[in-house]
Amino acid sequence: MPELCGIELAHPVLNGSGTYDAIAARRAFGDELLAEFPFAAFVSKTITPRPRAGNEPRRIWETPSGMLNSIGLPNKGLAGFLAEDLPRLAELPVPLIVSAMATDREDFGRIVAALEGREEVAAVELNVSCPNVHSGLIVGENPSETLALLGALRPLTEKPLIVKLTPNVADPAAVAVAAEEGGADAVSLINTLKGSALDPRSGEPALGAGHGGLSGPAVRPVALAQLRAVRAAIGLPIVGMGGIASGADAEEFLRAGAAVVAVGTENFSDPKAGSRVARELGFGVERAATAPSH
Repeated sequence: MPELCGIELAHPVLNGSGTYDAIAARRAFGDELLAEFPFAAFVSKTITPRPRAGNEPRRIWETPSGMLNSIGLPNKGLAGFLAEDLPRLAELPVPLIVSAMATDREDFGRIVAALEGREEVAAVELNVSCPNVHSGLIVGENPSETLALLGALRPLTEKPLIVKLTPNVADPAAVAVAAEEGGADAVSLINTLKGSALDPRSGEPALGAGHGGLSGPAVRPVALAQLRAVRAAIGLPIVGMGGIASGADAEEFLRAGAAVVAVGTENFSDPKAGSRVARELGFGVERAATAPSH
């Protein structure tokens, strides 16, 4: 059976953070969703220390072979997540990985420390795409910042820490090495590529924030190239993602060195994409997931 950081999985397909709303899906499909959940583990939307409203509309723009998004990480904050969302996500029949982001080590530490005591949480994914307010540097673009962050967080938890790498850097392998040296248990890549588009009718930026992150099949070659570079540089397990829309796509990532894969943008057009990709990889997924032990 596939596994990630000691977490046993029914198949090697996860979701990309923020690309599948399991709580809303259960409201729509009822407990049928639990019987045929599309992913072997669920990665939550990114939570931040305090609530965020997200960016102004428009937040999503379709591009050739991809999608630009500028959602802005709307969430209830740590306290709201623990009180309202975590109990619902704990009812999913698969392990839960919580995605977290903050703008300094202290706030990151608050989140990690709070999750350490929650048996519902199997692992924490660190979204390091935000600038450190003290240094002004993007944590995930600077190896020394990544190393320092892991040095602060590693003593706070025994749960696996997964560092989500940004592709918007000259040498992602150097950041991955820093994550490994700092005590990370795995890395995931890639996050979205920086991009922008203009509305052809108005000539104005298509997204309310003026720019966003590009995902979908268009980024797959970049993701594979960076995955291979990171695989050659570190020994940690890798969650591979970036434009996976089929079992054949997923197989490329697994052959390039990923331990497991994540489906993201494809979930917007096919809510059962995770199950389909797993089947195309040769895994029977219906009712294969068993409730995690809490």
